[in-house]
Amino acid sequence: MENPSTLGIMKHTPLPLAARVVLGGLMLSAPLLQAQKFEGLAMTPPMGWNSWNTFETNISEELVEDVARVMIESGMLEAGYNYIVLDDGWMAMERGEDGNLIPHPEKFPNGMKALADHLHDLGFKFGLYNCAGSLTCGGYPGSQGHEFQDARLYASIGVDYLKYDWCSHGTRDAIEAYTTMSRALKAAGRPVVFSVCEWGQNEPWKWAGDIAHLWRTTGDIIDCWDCNERWSNGVKKILDMQMSLQDDHNGLGIYAGPDHWNDPDMMEVGNPGLTVAESRAHFSLWCVLAAPLIAGNDVRNMSEEIRQILTNKEAIAVDQDPLGKQGFRFFQSPEKEIWIRELSGGDWAVCVLNASNERLATTVDWSHVGLVTGTQDYTIRDLWLHQELGSTHDEPELSRILEPHDVILVRLSPAK
Repeated sequence: MENPSTLGIMKHTPLPLAARVVLGGLMLSAPLLQAQKFEGLAMTPPMGWNSWNTFETNISEELVEDVARVMIESGMLEAGYNYIVLDDGWMAMERGEDGNLIPHPEKFPNGMKALADHLHDLGFKFGLYNCAGSLTCGGYPGSQGHEFQDARLYASIGVDYLKYDWCSHGTRDAIEAYTTMSRALKAAGRPVVFSVCEWGQNEPWKWAGDIAHLWRTTGDIIDCWDCNERWSNGVKKILDMQMSLQDDHNGLGIYAGPDHWNDPDMMEVGNPGLTVAESRAHFSLWCVLAAPLIAGNDVRNMSEEIRQILTNKEAIAVDQDPLGKQGFRFFQSPEKEIWIRELSGGDWAVCVLNASNERLATTVDWSHVGLVTGTQDYTIRDLWLHQELGSTHDEPELSRILEPHDVILVRLSPAK
């Protein structure tokens, strides 16, 4: 994978696609501008599991079947994780004589159609990966020059979700590349959630809403809290980058919403580089961001604590709130951050993060938060303790001793 650029501050409302798809100073041809995604497939952020974070290209039919079984047994499917997405490495190293992609014969001896049918029978939706370049990031055949052929293949298999990467693209224009695949998917006729994975290099939040359902805003995430490794970053660094996607005047996300989501990458919840507290914070903050909840851990070996984090229906309800507003960081100090998200029905989600490396008391003053939520009295529901905590009138502040990088996550509802 190539090195994504740093996100900048975005201040302008996105223009219609036809007004901004430009290559070398020339407007693209009219047929290209007619690209439209399948509407209404992602009215809330997609939820599921992806193979990359834990297994990279070491995937197989047996692994997928085991993951599906555990996702059912653990309650993940019932909680909303309905997409199982195979990332890079599912295909053979060469295309067939007819130019079609071929499932890797050793990893997937029964082919992709049989696997997709099996997952559909279990109640899941099925996703695959490819790349807008000549090769995928793992060196397998990319889709450049084969977009319509590949889209027809995906439709015949029964693919419901396509993650589309950005390796080996050379001098190709990103808007052209992703618009072409969007057109191909639409032409193939099977509704597919289209996930743009171009690492935020070309500010897809400004142009991809017409052609895709979600788009990566950064380079890859890795399972550490605040580290970076070449073009990959830990959870906290990825989180900080999302503030570049806010309107400078009111702090509210202007690029995300129903059927078009900013994607800060798949979750590292439960992976070995994070503590349980950090996994809980990671999950909570992704919910406040209205981020896609795509698990990336080995669900076959997760602890009960991690299972409870991933299946917390009260936290998931924040992520899946139908209003679709992305949350924002309201307050920041070296010891504490407060993130806020407006929810439907006049509710608010508030996440208080112990940003320090020490165990300490972390406090939120409701009069402080009232600068955003207004002066109305709210009932307080703790979404990790699953307890009512009174009201903002009766309890003017909430304080708790938190482990390093742990959170308090509450839902405020207008008092009756």
